Amino acid sequence: MKKIALVGCGLVGGSWSLVFARAGFSVTLYDPSPASIDIALQFVKKSSAALAEMDLLRGQKPEDIAARLKTAGSLEEAVHDADYVQESSPERLPIKQALYKEMAPLIKPDAMIGSSTSGLPPSSFTEDVPNRERCMVVHPLNPPHLIPLVELVPAPWTLPSIVDTAEALMRQLGQVPIRLNREVTGFIVNRLQGAILNEAFRLVEDGVCSAADIDAAMTEGLGLRWFFIGPFENIDLNAQGGLADYCAKLAPMNYAIAKEQVDPRKWTDVLLADVHDQMRQRTPMEQLDKRKAWRDRCLALFIRMKSNILKENS
Repeated sequence: MKKIALVGCGLVGGSWSLVFARAGFSVTLYDPSPASIDIALQFVKKSSAALAEMDLLRGQKPEDIAARLKTAGSLEEAVHDADYVQESSPERLPIKQALYKEMAPLIKPDAMIGSSTSGLPPSSFTEDVPNRERCMVVHPLNPPHLIPLVELVPAPWTLPSIVDTAEALMRQLGQVPIRLNREVTGFIVNRLQGAILNEAFRLVEDGVCSAADIDAAMTEGLGLRWFFIGPFENIDLNAQGGLADYCAKLAPMNYAIAKEQVDPRKWTDVLLADVHDQMRQRTPMEQLDKRKAWRDRCLALFIRMKSNILKENS
């Protein structure tokens, strides 16, 4: 694969463009809003400079990245000669269905399309399009230029070879792909995150603790554990006899907790307003973009530190 087309230049699409260009690909950006394209290009310029300062641009210069990006004035111009299309349109099913019906006939027969959708099953928007067997979900975590994980989700008709190609491409980019064997709503990460969020909202709603306490429980506790090892390895290392020993001792407690969590609750307007107000006490709305930039700097530093630590201890 040599030519990449990015369709949709919002936050995710702009970050994707940096991922592909950083890996040496020629990238064409398209969005029905020219302003969105301009914002994406400015994002790449600013973010690549920040990565270069932290030695995370793989020895390249920001101008090297910018030189690999070009824009297209139409969808056909963007995708007609692309080997791979990364679609990052708005997360609304009718929009994706219409886009794929327009886009799929325009691509080369041997090209493939990966969708950045966070939870829509690929079958819901690729069923009636040409070359549907070459379409699948390639879902990044935002922002993908800092967080490497990518979820690969095939539709029932996606060719296994296409999934293999997507996995190889993601590894070439320096991303970390994980494969789902079948469609499931929300994929893996959002299902795990959703379980935590549902319990977090429940604890706040029931008056057990504040939103700040929940965040501290993650940043000063679970997050430190899960920063470099996953939950299964964590419990495997937290008992003398490994995972089986841990579960023998603590499975009854976890089952008791699970029984209290069986009644799913909607996030009510009152609850959301309460938690939103708590968040605004921490970060006023006018400072939210500044806080996001702070998050991205922290992520970059953590990634560099994590890489160095794992290399030293491999």
